[in-house]
Amino acid sequence: MALVGFALAALIGLSLGLLGGGGSILTVPVLVYVLGYEAKQAIVMSLVVVGITSLVGAVGHWRVGNVNLKSALIFGVITMLGAYLGARLAVLFTGGLQLTLLAVVMLAAAASMFRSPRAEPTSRTVPPPTLPLTTICVVGLLVGVLTGVVGIGGGFLIVPALVLLGQVPVKKAIGTSLLVIAMNSAAGYLGYIGTVTIPSSFLMGFTAVAVGGILVGTHLVRYVSAGVLKRSFAVFLLVMGGFMLYQNRLVIGR
Repeated sequence: MALVGFALAALIGLSLGLLGGGGSILTVPVLVYVLGYEAKQAIVMSLVVVGITSLVGAVGHWRVGNVNLKSALIFGVITMLGAYLGARLAVLFTGGLQLTLLAVVMLAAAASMFRSPRAEPTSRTVPPPTLPLTTICVVGLLVGVLTGVVGIGGGFLIVPALVLLGQVPVKKAIGTSLLVIAMNSAAGYLGYIGTVTIPSSFLMGFTAVAVGGILVGTHLVRYVSAGVLKRSFAVFLLVMGGFMLYQNRLVIGR
């Protein structure tokens, strides 16, 4: 099982590099259903894995011009506040309820990506419009709280927000989201300190494999069309969200 887990760690990194999100969505189920960790423990471990891996990926995207540092800083500070608050509130939720909430948000994000009729802006000469401050605050706080409560990095909400609301080209949205995810994850982890014990040695190895995956994904993203990335992102969310809901169907019944 450990070998399977590490293979999936590489896939987590690859998804972050190619899609700008999805890594934490995959990390929590892998740690719970494949490696047997308790839900709350898996959520905290996910924040470490995804945070470090995303930071490495953000550097790679920045080198090829796919990171908007100003947008990442503004959005990231707001989400960090929400992430810390969400982590402190997580004690009010059972592990099963946290996993169910994660699945529901995944499906909602997938639906928003499929529903968008607008084409991605591709011109490098026209700067993308800035998101309204109110929208940034609301979406940023929502992403942050969810990061803290269910251990997500928030890429599957940040990317649609930048693409659908801000009309940002999807590849730049992907790179920018990785930096925001790293900031979110750090704040969420700080909120959990002292509440959950994590296996440090295993976590270091798992994270190292995920970092290798994101380096490959960051390299490959320049060769994949924006449309393919977006459709793949939405399908990925639907599959994983459905699986999570099925696994936690007893929580839904109650």
